Amino acid sequence: MKTNALCPISDKKINERVARLNGFFVLLLVSSFIVFPNLFVVGFMIIDFYLRANDLAKYSPVALLSRNIFKLLPLAVHPINAGPKIFAARIGLVFSVSIFVTYLAGFETASLVIAGVLGLCSFLESVFGFCVACEIYPFVYKFLYQPKSEI
Repeated sequence: MKTNALCPISDKKINERVARLNGFFVLLLVSSFIVFPNLFVVGFMIIDFYLRANDLAKYSPVALLSRNIFKLLPLAVHPINAGPKIFAARIGLVFSVSIFVTYLAGFETASLVIAGVLGLCSFLESVFGFCVACEIYPFVYKFLYQPKSEI
């Protein structure tokens, strides 16, 4: 069994530039929540991340917007493995649900901190192409898939 995976691998490819646009739009959504806290924005992010996390990006409003904007830009397609971005969407889903639950429970400061972390990750993806999820994946992989030692 593999124990030193660097990032999840998929047989699908996506356009890295569209993924970076997705990050930019998530950054805008998170920023709008931080400035004007509204659970509808977070609910929208939950649905969108759910779609992208379950390989249904063709139905994701953010991904649709990103793909259509990309078509208008004079940029070449830069295909990359979809696995890391699907994993990142799963992390985004966890963060979005956490924001929703903490805000609903009355922990507004906690929800804003979680939103700030999600916003930072989105910023790093959109501006620098740095995938934070790829950096934490080896730890998640070891925690969930490391063979159990026998006593």
